Amino acid sequence: MVKRDYQADLQGKGIAKAFASNQRVSLKYASEICREIKGKPLERAEKFLMNVIEKKEFLPLVKYNKKIPHRKGESKSGVKSGRYPQKTCKAVLGLLNSVKTNADFKGLDAENLLIVHAFASQGFRRLAHQPKGKISGKGWKRKSAHIEIIAREKA
Repeated sequence: MVKRDYQADLQGKGIAKAFASNQRVSLKYASEICREIKGKPLERAEKFLMNVIEKKEFLPLVKYNKKIPHRKGESKSGVKSGRYPQKTCKAVLGLLNSVKTNADFKGLDAENLLIVHAFASQGFRRLAHQPKGKISGKGWKRKSAHIEIIAREKA
């Protein structure tokens, strides 16, 4: 399924958008990252994702937290369980850079952006095979996710 339109309908001046379709990342981690960065300033969200990549902070897993160990330190978003999804953080970080570039192109102040909408949905499931030969190999589907981010300039 190809992603062509945004989930939220935000129009007007002072808005910068970006979306990436069929990113080869986990939908669960992408939706948890979107929940965590929504409502934050763009610079703070970038800093948070860089800290997750460097394993200085953990991504709190609120919805998908079954059999996830607790992390040391204080709780975030009301939970102590979390992980460090580096691949998904790198994909969302690239999307945040795209939002910042789109804001610069529109003449907005990239330092003054607030993330008002972040959403992840399931992408195309590609068929893959276990590398055990034709007879004993089994097929499974690779995961992908559509990620969209909309930021607004603070007044």
